[in-house]
Amino acid sequence: MKLRGIYTLLILLACRIGASAEVVLPKILGNGMVLQREKPIPVWGTASVGEKVTVKFGKQSKSTAADASGKWQVMLDAMPASAKGETLIISGTNTIKLTDILVGEVWLCSGQSNMSYEMRKNSKVNKPDTMTTAYSPVDEIEHAHNPQIRIFLVTQKNLAKPDSTHSGWSIAQDSALRAFSAAGYFFAKNLNHDLKVPVGVICAAISGSRIEPWIPETEFDNSKNFKRISKDSAQVSGADGKFWHRMIEPLVPLSLRGFLWYQGEANMTERESYMDKMEMLVNSWRTAWKDQQLPVYYVQIVPYYYSKMKSTVVITPETLPLFWEAQGMMQHQANMGMISTTDLNDDVKNLHPMFKWEIGRRLELVALAKTYHKPVVYSGPVYNGKFVDGDKMILSFSGIGDGLVSHDGKPLTHFTIAGKDGKFVPAIAVIKGNKVEVSAATVKAPVAVRFAWIEDAQPNFFNKNGLPAQPFRTDNPNVLYTR
Repeated sequence: MKLRGIYTLLILLACRIGASAEVVLPKILGNGMVLQREKPIPVWGTASVGEKVTVKFGKQSKSTAADASGKWQVMLDAMPASAKGETLIISGTNTIKLTDILVGEVWLCSGQSNMSYEMRKNSKVNKPDTMTTAYSPVDEIEHAHNPQIRIFLVTQKNLAKPDSTHSGWSIAQDSALRAFSAAGYFFAKNLNHDLKVPVGVICAAISGSRIEPWIPETEFDNSKNFKRISKDSAQVSGADGKFWHRMIEPLVPLSLRGFLWYQGEANMTERESYMDKMEMLVNSWRTAWKDQQLPVYYVQIVPYYYSKMKSTVVITPETLPLFWEAQGMMQHQANMGMISTTDLNDDVKNLHPMFKWEIGRRLELVALAKTYHKPVVYSGPVYNGKFVDGDKMILSFSGIGDGLVSHDGKPLTHFTIAGKDGKFVPAIAVIKGNKVEVSAATVKAPVAVRFAWIEDAQPNFFNKNGLPAQPFRTDNPNVLYTR
């Protein structure tokens, strides 16, 4: 009996050692991935306590030991871009070989349905009348076979457990591309074309999601502006961090260049509170990655008939412009940027418009200018000042580019003007050099001008670089938006 007990103990010990000794990697580290160039590269996972783990890539070899909780991490030195597939070897008791690893630019895309909008849907949209060539972005899946563009689609479940096959990353083509974000893909395609380096893009987006679940719930607990009194609280609805925990946190500390964000439709009735939440999201993500300089570039949502929807709150045709204003004010914070989309909805009854290729292109222009410091025009006209000259209000702008223009050659649309009575009337707006003169016969002493201040606004005020002016009002009191 004594000998039998010893055998049993030995068997149990062998099973325990065999079960715990395996080196295991998180799902995001896999075959075909892209490592971020010019930054230290963390490689991490789990193993048995105290187990020595060695990571080799190219000429580098780094070792560490798993800590008391079985976690380990090594930092590879920063590397230049490389389109040559290499093998990343992680060895402990077992050895894992990740093949076809590139070095380039890595971006994380997130948000709701317009970010998750798949390339398969992009293939079904009507080709714009202006596209007369045989090839158009609508046909992209048929032509996409560039091994320098890699994609990883995050779901609510696929990061939860390690994958012994180390799959997940794919070349942006065929079925993997069909299921991937159109905006994210076209961003990557343009970036690869302009920088001539591999690009990896990760998409973690959920249709219909509010901003709150993407923020760690501790941010609300510690916020002076929000308290998670109940899950039914209007200002913190869904503030349980579930998408953060399931879809973003498991990606930390993957080295990447920045974030792309396309969300807001589900929070459209907010203003100041959305700005606070956006600030919380940005700060918490940057904190998780231990880099307060990581850029966040995002999309101003499109014109849409929100006021015609059934809603438990009052929505007027000016509710959306107020949200646009809140979105627009965030772009002036450090390492943030926004694209306008007033021209990118061919049907204002459609909350999920086509033209995702242009969304991706405009986001890439912002990244080129603000992150990669390329001399490109990345924004349309942005209101930045006014003065009154008699019966006219003279407006000035940044984002002039090569000059201000009416996109269709017709008189400028969607300008209104008001005097002291506060009644806004349609205005005549005329481009004079790099300024716009706004007036109306019935307003002798103008006090304020508004532009695109209605939910279905699709104005023709652009710069000559083809980028639309952002909606604005000169009478924004700024009281609600003090930071």
